[in-house]
This record gives sequence, C-alpha cells and structure tokens, in this order.
Amino acid sequence: MRCIDVSRIGCALLALVVVTSSAMAHEYTAGSIHVTHPWSLALPDVARNGAAYMEISNRGESVDRLTAASSPIAKQVSLHGHTTSDGVVRMRPIEAIDVEPGTSSVLAPGGLHIMLMKLTEPLTAGQHFPLTLAFEKAGTIEVEIVVIKHPPGDHGGYRTN
Repeated sequence: MRCIDVSRIGCALLALVVVTSSAMAHEYTAGSIHVTHPWSLALPDVARNGAAYMEISNRGESVDRLTAASSPIAKQVSLHGHTTSDGVVRMRPIEAIDVEPGTSSVLAPGGLHIMLMKLTEPLTAGQHFPLTLAFEKAGTIEVEIVVIKHPPGDHGGYRTN
C-alpha cells in the first residue's frame, strides 16, 4: 500500500484555488454584458488624471451601451475616445460606448477608455480600486481595477513590478 503525501496534495489544491480565484476576480457579468481584465496604469504620485481599460463583450442579441462610469478614486469619471482632425489626434469625451451583439469593445491606450480625472489618491502598482459601469440594458456592474506598472503584453498578463 502506497502512502499519499497530504501536504503535496494540499499545496497543489491551494495553488489551483489561488490561480482560479485570481482569474475569476477579473471577469464580471451582468445580463448579456461580460467585462474582462479591467486595469489601469500606475502613474507618478503627482498625476492628477488616469485612465481605466478593459474588454467589454456583448453575448446578447441586441446592442447595449456603456453610458457612464464612477469611482471613489476620482472626482470625475467620463468615457473618452480619440478623434483625428488635420493629422492631429485629440482625446475627447464621448456620450457612450456601443457594444454590438456577438462582439467586444476593447478599451485600450490610444483608443476608447475611461478617464479618471482629479484623482483622490495616486495610482500605485499592485493597488486595486472599484469602478462602477452603467449600461443602458445590463444595468450597473462594479468591477475591480488592477493598477499595473506595465501595459499587459500579448499574453494578457498583468505585471505589477
């Protein structure tokens, strides 16, 4: 009869729980809307404004729209996009972000994003903060933003150092 090393099994199970809960912690669903990997970039302590990024998928059959966002970390939060006029790219507030059925809207640097203005505290790598997203049909979704030091690479991983 073979003896089973309970401590090895326990460590393996604990590792599985940590990995699974970490992955699950960055996915949020309300109605047909699914939000994955919300993040923000760490900034110098003197920065007054920041941004939040994520991917928003619509698993439903009709368009939904992200119409607003709010967070205790910023006195003002608004949806932003970029426009190009005469070869100059400008960041501009927008009314809403449409999420078409069966597709994703990616909020990323240089494109659509959520502006965090008049920050109430610095965005420090490793920090987490809440952000509430308001959709026309799905209602509100509270997500947890992870502040990272470097933008996620092609592998979609977070680096806080």
